[in-house]
Amino acid sequence: MTDDRVVTPILHVDMDAFYASVALRERPDLVDQPVVVGGSGRGVVLAANYIARRYGVRSALPMTRVRRLCPHVVVLEPDYATFTSVSASVMETFREVTPLVEAISLDEAFLDVRGSTRRLGSPVRIAERLRSTIHDEQGITCSVGVAASVSVAKLASRRAKPDGVIVVPPAEVTSFLHPLDVGELYGVGEKTQALLKRFGLITVGDVAHTPLGTLQRAVGGHLGRELHHLAWGTDRSELAPRAGPYEPERSMGADETFARDTDDREVIVRELLRLSARVAGRMRVAGVAGRTMTLKVRFADFTTITRSRTQPEATDVTVEIHRAVTRLYDALGLQRARLRLVGVRVEGLVPRATVHRQLVLGEAAHGWAEADRAVDRATRRFGATAVRPASLFGGGRRAR
Repeated sequence: MTDDRVVTPILHVDMDAFYASVALRERPDLVDQPVVVGGSGRGVVLAANYIARRYGVRSALPMTRVRRLCPHVVVLEPDYATFTSVSASVMETFREVTPLVEAISLDEAFLDVRGSTRRLGSPVRIAERLRSTIHDEQGITCSVGVAASVSVAKLASRRAKPDGVIVVPPAEVTSFLHPLDVGELYGVGEKTQALLKRFGLITVGDVAHTPLGTLQRAVGGHLGRELHHLAWGTDRSELAPRAGPYEPERSMGADETFARDTDDREVIVRELLRLSARVAGRMRVAGVAGRTMTLKVRFADFTTITRSRTQPEATDVTVEIHRAVTRLYDALGLQRARLRLVGVRVEGLVPRATVHRQLVLGEAAHGWAEADRAVDRATRRFGATAVRPASLFGGGRRAR
């Protein structure tokens, strides 16, 4: 699949094992060993390098299962500030090629390069240029799918992994798509896959050759039409570029599983501060702020509840987020309830530049915002553990 015409202007660029690759930049001695990024104890895997994946290790697996699959695996602590910083640099590299960038997570984005070919060459040449630049500047690799539509480009990048480029010209779309399992289609989850298989639709080709009306009667009008376009590779080819280092999410959050179930308010509130700082830092890197603070708690019996409160003004200040979720926790009256996990999420995110909040010199909010910016500067220079709130040193789990 080496055809490289301008009829394939959509690139899907996906970093290879992004979190693990970034973490390994500081540990080159581990590049030949199975490595995961994630929490120790009862946490879950954030990412696994390709060596670990050979043992069946995947993201979101509990660490206890990872240890059974691969007893000699090396676990590295996540450095979220570095992840978001590298992501911002990668997205800036994309925007040096084209302003038409639609980021869908920290480590992947779609690019429309039809306006860049005269300056930079063919789409595949642009893809190779991006791979080279990212490797040279960030020390990590990426894979690129090149096609005429978003979904085909994404599937192509998956086939190109790791560290490759695959071009799917229009004439080869059906031969590329139709043998695939229907679950590989972009956006098709387990429930939709199970529904399709109940109707005997196992491959993408099965879906493609089912009359549209029949498909819509089976799965619904909107979904049926969407699946029809996906199966023929005729889904959208127009992107929705967004401002900022990467695609602004509607919410940002983080959670943590305690090493042991706890009802100690001091330990719980300290963890909420750690999580608030992590989320606020990500928000500032992304250039967003939010009004709705959400607390998640999971009890020892795995029952999970959430509580939210919406503030008058959007914020990205650690202390304000922490104050809100701590009040939510106290309002639950859980003094004797043992918790397994807590989480912090900020929702209703908007670009920080649109928040017209007047912070007055001398007010507490102004001081904490300045403190956060100082922490951000220190983090960029010295790493994520360079500066932490003093209350995080009062005992309990190590800061992550």
